Amino acid sequence: MLYEIAEIAKKELESNCDAYEIYVEESKSIDLDSRKEELNFAKEEIEKGIGIRIIKDNKIGFAFTSNMEKIAETAKQAIENSKLNKVDENYSFSEVEPVRDVKDVYDKKFNTLSVDESVELLKAVISQATDSGCEVTGSGFSASAGKSLIMNSNGVSVENMETGFGMALSVTIQKEGQISTAYDSTSSRFCDLDGEKLASEVCNLAKNSLDTKAIETNDYDVVLDYYAATGLLQTFLNAFDGENVRRGRSILKDKIGSEIANPTLSIIDNPLLEKGMHSTKCDGEGSVSKQTDLIKDGVLNSFIYDIYTANKAGAKSTSNGYRGSYLTTPMISPSNLEFKFSEMKDLSEIDNGVLTTSVLGAHTANPISGDFSVEASNAFKIENGELADPINKAMISGNIFEIMKKVEGLKTEIKQYGSFIIPKLLVHDLRVVGQN
Repeated sequence: MLYEIAEIAKKELESNCDAYEIYVEESKSIDLDSRKEELNFAKEEIEKGIGIRIIKDNKIGFAFTSNMEKIAETAKQAIENSKLNKVDENYSFSEVEPVRDVKDVYDKKFNTLSVDESVELLKAVISQATDSGCEVTGSGFSASAGKSLIMNSNGVSVENMETGFGMALSVTIQKEGQISTAYDSTSSRFCDLDGEKLASEVCNLAKNSLDTKAIETNDYDVVLDYYAATGLLQTFLNAFDGENVRRGRSILKDKIGSEIANPTLSIIDNPLLEKGMHSTKCDGEGSVSKQTDLIKDGVLNSFIYDIYTANKAGAKSTSNGYRGSYLTTPMISPSNLEFKFSEMKDLSEIDNGVLTTSVLGAHTANPISGDFSVEASNAFKIENGELADPINKAMISGNIFEIMKKVEGLKTEIKQYGSFIIPKLLVHDLRVVGQN
């Protein structure tokens, strides 16, 4: 069916532009949300659409539609839209390359998953949380299956199929006038989410965060839990965007070959990772997926590019031109970012430290300098290798680029949150400002 749709557009485009790219997408999704313990939103949606990009006289044009009766008109509109843009010789489309399969990114169980079954899965999480003595403030479940095809005038034709499942829970607990909250989420390519484990861990976190104590202002060994780490790492990641580098908005410009991180750390952008949440045969431009070593043993090795930015920089695409949907054009984005440490520390090695589960205000970090000041949330003292009292309030400040020069991996479970595949991270001598 996707090929038939693409062929209609192809016939309209072949003799009317210099080059074309056709992206067809079909998806089905189930989304549930609860407010407190009551389900307040349930949606099952099927969507189909086509996005068309063309190049004519070195000008780019784009148009899209979800009306399968208007494919030819959309192709004509893409050509018309190109007339509004400036001449730019850096536009081009992907070339044919051998395509590698990706493993375990589609779960056939989605084909038989119903809204009612999804509701029962979410209700079980809510029940587990309330039975543990927590009040649920919100929860959600999502499941989606998608199929896409990208075809262009260079002969590229790649089809992808994928599924994704997610669950989230936020709770609060009150005790003798004290209130504590906690949140977490989990995701998978398969319908194998452990809702019971999620509810148990979130409730335990909320309970353990009661009876907080003040902490003295000092430099500490700070353990960044998964959410805390990903919040701060986003600023670090922005510096690898090829467009930011080209425009001089990255502190890493001109630092290829320089040591910018702990020598025990390597970071790999891996869109071919088995079960990876962002694994795919190709990116949203049809560039065949390939691994890119961003950092190798602490040394900056590469930035990430889509085709256009690579052409402007005199580089090659790293297959990082991804689309949100057929409604959008490709943008530079990571796939699965594997943080691999050759050496790992153990919690027992930390004598005097702080663990923070998440941070508030990470979005305020300076995207160029990397300076940040955030509030620690669900934070705990670490004393003699063990978690101790929960911390009342504290601010953590530092510089993400300086942090990465001394960051270490902690011997913990490796999890994927967004693009980041990480253990908990350990940073030495980070400033923690206590508040009463």
